Amino acid sequence: MSDEIEVDETYLHANVYKRSSAKRRYGRTGNRSGQILFGAVQRGGAVKVWHVKSAGARVIKPLIRDHIAEGTLVHTDGYKAYRTLPKMGYEHKWTDHGALQFFTPDSSTQNIENVWSHFKRGIKGAYRHVEPKYLQAYANEYAWRYSNRNQVNMFWALMGQVERDETGMDLR
Repeated sequence: MSDEIEVDETYLHANVYKRSSAKRRYGRTGNRSGQILFGAVQRGGAVKVWHVKSAGARVIKPLIRDHIAEGTLVHTDGYKAYRTLPKMGYEHKWTDHGALQFFTPDSSTQNIENVWSHFKRGIKGAYRHVEPKYLQAYANEYAWRYSNRNQVNMFWALMGQVERDETGMDLR
């Protein structure tokens, strides 16, 4: 990924206000008790999402280094794990969500927040609950949907990809 990238992490946890079993399992509020997703979206392009074990710098930085080209402009929120991106060779702009700053003329994370919004509504609206061992598969589905959002017909776009194996050979 290159050009302008937005990265962010999100928590997916049970709605403790609707399910008493979730309240017993995760506590009264359920804060920070769920599964963690980390994502990167190229502005006007594709998204990649990973189910990660923590949102710490030791987990996030290698993903950024492996999947985002050095010298790329990276937009983030004010999370401290992102503060060392310039030392890693990236141009870094950020907004301070803690100070209720969600958009500046120079930077925003609206695209990746949009991905999280669609993902969470899709999971809670259609699937209700996803086991952690399957979360990456669902994340891949929603990443594919977002990345192919401009296709006239997503079904035929998917069928066109199914016709090819991983080597790119046409299977027809």
